[in-house]
Amino acid sequence: MKHTYHIQGMTCNGCRTHVEQTLSKVEGVTNAVVNLEKAEATIEMESHIPINKFQEALKADGVRYSIHKNGEHHHTNNKKKVEKPKGKGTGTFYCPMHCEGDKTYNKPGDCPVCGMDLVEEVNLSATTSEQWTCPMHPEVIKDESGSCPICGMDLVPMEPDLSAEENSYKKLLKKFWFAVAFTLPIFIIAMSEMIPKNPLYDVLELKYWNWIQFALSIPVVFYATWMFFERAYRSIITWNLNMFTLIGIGAGVAWLFSVFGMLVPDFFPDQFKTEAGTVHVYFEAATVILTLVLLGQMLEARAHSKTNSAVKELLKLAPNKAVKVVNGEEQEVAIDKIELNDILRVKPGDKIPVDGVITEGETSIDESMITGEPIPVNKSVDDKVSSGTINGNQSFLMKAEKVGSDTLLSQIIQMVNDASRSRAPIQKLADTVSGYFVPVVVIIAAVTFGVWAIWGPEPAYVYALVNAIAVLIIACPCALGLATPMSVMVGVGKGAQNGVLIKNAEALEKMDKVDTLIVDKTGTITEGKPTVEKVGSFDESFRESEVLQYIVSLNSQSEHPLAEATVKYGKEQSAEFLKADSFSAVTGKGVEGKVNGKEVALGNAKMMEQANATLTEVMENEAQSYQKQGKTVSYLAIDGKVSGYVVIGDKIKETSAKAIKDLQDKGIAVIMLTGDNHDTAKAVADELNLADFQASMLPEDKLKEVEKLQEQGKVVAMAGDGINDAPALAKSDVGIAMGTGTDVAIESAAITLVKGDLHGIVKARNLSHVVMRNIKQNLFFALIYNTLGIPIAAGLLYPFFGILLSPMIAALAMSFSSVSVIANALRLRTKSI
Repeated sequence: MKHTYHIQGMTCNGCRTHVEQTLSKVEGVTNAVVNLEKAEATIEMESHIPINKFQEALKADGVRYSIHKNGEHHHTNNKKKVEKPKGKGTGTFYCPMHCEGDKTYNKPGDCPVCGMDLVEEVNLSATTSEQWTCPMHPEVIKDESGSCPICGMDLVPMEPDLSAEENSYKKLLKKFWFAVAFTLPIFIIAMSEMIPKNPLYDVLELKYWNWIQFALSIPVVFYATWMFFERAYRSIITWNLNMFTLIGIGAGVAWLFSVFGMLVPDFFPDQFKTEAGTVHVYFEAATVILTLVLLGQMLEARAHSKTNSAVKELLKLAPNKAVKVVNGEEQEVAIDKIELNDILRVKPGDKIPVDGVITEGETSIDESMITGEPIPVNKSVDDKVSSGTINGNQSFLMKAEKVGSDTLLSQIIQMVNDASRSRAPIQKLADTVSGYFVPVVVIIAAVTFGVWAIWGPEPAYVYALVNAIAVLIIACPCALGLATPMSVMVGVGKGAQNGVLIKNAEALEKMDKVDTLIVDKTGTITEGKPTVEKVGSFDESFRESEVLQYIVSLNSQSEHPLAEATVKYGKEQSAEFLKADSFSAVTGKGVEGKVNGKEVALGNAKMMEQANATLTEVMENEAQSYQKQGKTVSYLAIDGKVSGYVVIGDKIKETSAKAIKDLQDKGIAVIMLTGDNHDTAKAVADELNLADFQASMLPEDKLKEVEKLQEQGKVVAMAGDGINDAPALAKSDVGIAMGTGTDVAIESAAITLVKGDLHGIVKARNLSHVVMRNIKQNLFFALIYNTLGIPIAAGLLYPFFGILLSPMIAALAMSFSSVSVIANALRLRTKSI
């Protein structure tokens, strides 16, 4: 049986995955598929399952989702409204290690799997206007300056609230200094034992100093670092063992042992006692360990804000205000008040407010912030401009075509944010290792205690306890979990600053393994800005001007770049547009329709074949003379007879030849697939030294070529810009879309090149290589650190060199191992790609 239900409460892809998994686990369900956009769940079951069973499963999971029959929309009033915290962020939080994929939370706290502090999502609204408030009446908030309606005072700009990220750092910093204030005296008291004729013992006996250490340790354990024990307890009861399990056990055992030793000293054998008859206490070890772990957490919180700095820098590009022209008058408006087709004035040095097209004037625009190219680009009437780019020294008017979240800048910010939160396949290795790691470490710690207790020197039990604690502390796998996500986050941001947009971390990893690149010709290798070079006639009854009339009349209904080029040329030649209807585009062949009541077809040889129009040898020879020069020739058939042709040229991009050579030097085989004819394709291939190319390729042919190469074991990347490239882009291992291309192509691709030239593929390849190398470095350092650290902490070097690892040194090393992984990831920001 199959039923479709309405799901209420889903807000993101993480929610969708969570609901899907929960419903799939209900007994009797064979398959469950959840659609986020439709808020629907399609559930297949062996026999009918009452809806309340599914509701109970969702309720037992402790989340906010509910399930209803389709068409029913329940608005429950018994739930408390969740207030999102004020601040610069979104009020939505996620785990930096992505333990549960895309799952998010609506309040700050700890990840239920790894125990790490949840990180707040960056507010991706690039159009937040400045707000003003009254210093005497803070409840008064206005979108513009002015006076307070209550007291008349001038309004002042509102100070932005701290984000949850910054609040977390400040809270940890405060706790850290609090812990240091109490831990330092404990450490001094404990270390004074190493001073001959300890002067402290002249003041008080050792047992009283132990009580002072105990009193000083209470604020550290039960206030400053209590969260670590809460996380450890939660990890054990849920069996999501993590770094806090080891910290909690290690520091907890040291502290409890010390308290028990003070209260019941006679319970312990003489091995555990000092010359004064008191039991050895480890308050300094417990508090120093906890304080150092707190230091590590504080430094991580600080470093996290730098890993997503790319998104924050992109957000700074968006202007807050724009100058709108209404009935010839200019007025300053907030960016989010701009609507489609509004006319805007952009003054010298201003940022372009939204995406649009220049309607009056010309200028040069600095687009380096989204393309990574430093040279300003000259723009004039009908040229497109993008939000966030900077105008040069001339003023112009523009028409708004994309506003709000539809602008290129907003889409870049969204894509960068989503990609930085995605998981690379290599992270599965770290997840697998971490899953077995903690139980194995606990066993090693127990074995260490046993070995030292049986065969260790006196006091054997003291050595056993100290070394077991050192093993637990130094083995924390935090660095292992951070290795991949930190590098991905920084790498994706680095790519965005260089005009390379990565849709997900998997694409970043696969790009490093690509050995075959398929490229389209038009718009990818060439400029994609075709121009008409000649219109000719094959029929004495049609003059060239009449051939042009039929071509532009039919093409006026097409959005293809070649069609736009002919229409533009027709307007320049003052051609008369005839009545056209029954228009139809035939993918990979051309267009057809009726013009002035005549059946008209325009396109390649396959289009003529479909129109039952015969090409003579003379016609083909005429066309080939242009095709061998790299030009595209389209034939025109009127009422089943080939009557004329149009020659269209498309200049090869200046960067194409060098980019192809760079890729070939990296061992990547470059293949050109084009829908154009063989002669045109050969001319382009020869100019670029491309040995491998195929012509007259339909969309399904490109798709089959990708599949064929994949069957041969090749890792295939496909670069294209048109709708006809979309199937191959989606099928390839890594689809690369030109940012100058269609939305369909960009949606189908895993990587988008903002500038839209092949040099961006070289950048993408270099980026993937440095990111993957950085991830491998992080994993190596994390694994080698634990591999070497655990045996040393267990006392392996003691029989040979007399070296033991103090639990406090282990804690310091463990904390800085995580910070070193983040620091290594941040190095990517300085890499040149």
